[in-house]
Amino acid sequence: MNPNNVKAWSLAVLLGASAVNHVANPKFYYPVVPAILCTDKAGALGLMTRHQWVLASTVPEALAAAGLLIPGTRKLAATATAAMFVGFTFGHVTALRHAFGPKGTPAQRRIHAVRLPLQIPLVAWAWSARKN
Repeated sequence: MNPNNVKAWSLAVLLGASAVNHVANPKFYYPVVPAILCTDKAGALGLMTRHQWVLASTVPEALAAAGLLIPGTRKLAATATAAMFVGFTFGHVTALRHAFGPKGTPAQRRIHAVRLPLQIPLVAWAWSARKN
């Protein structure tokens, strides 16, 4: 089996599972959505509620997963996935700041202290999946 296919397929499985989890457990992702983007948090750039952002994020994840499975679209999908993970970093930084703020809990601190650094290997994984 081609190792590049394994990278792409396993990333596609992760993205697909993440998309499903966003729908099944949306509140888990709320802290990662910056308040500035949320109409329910009086965000200056608010376009949707936090819940709507979480559900909307399933679309690029599902499209990226599908694109990774097709050799002809793999390079574009992997590049877009790497960019998506980089874009999510802002939300993870915001969540980490809140977790270590006055209302943060020890559990939130642990979760977000792990989630933010995970962006680095995720970006690298997506970038490496660009090869057919």
